Amino acid sequence: MPNVLVRNVPDSVLEALRLRARQHRRSLQQELLAILEREACVPDRRTALQTARAIQEELKRTGRMFSDSALLLSEDRDR
Repeated sequence: MPNVLVRNVPDSVLEALRLRARQHRRSLQQELLAILEREACVPDRRTALQTARAIQEELKRTGRMFSDSALLLSEDRDR
């Protein structure tokens, strides 16, 4: 497995990472790897937001409208 070197990590960041590692009962290296794995696998939120906006624009352009499902659920519960 390849290694990664991060230079010039501020002392405050390093201490926060060490604290986090202790809280999770992991070594610093294990904690860093867990953070990298988690963050690398998270879908890009900006991309998801951009996709949602593109869908909204397309619906507006075509004139299609969808009602708020929360309102429909609330009305259904009140019956």
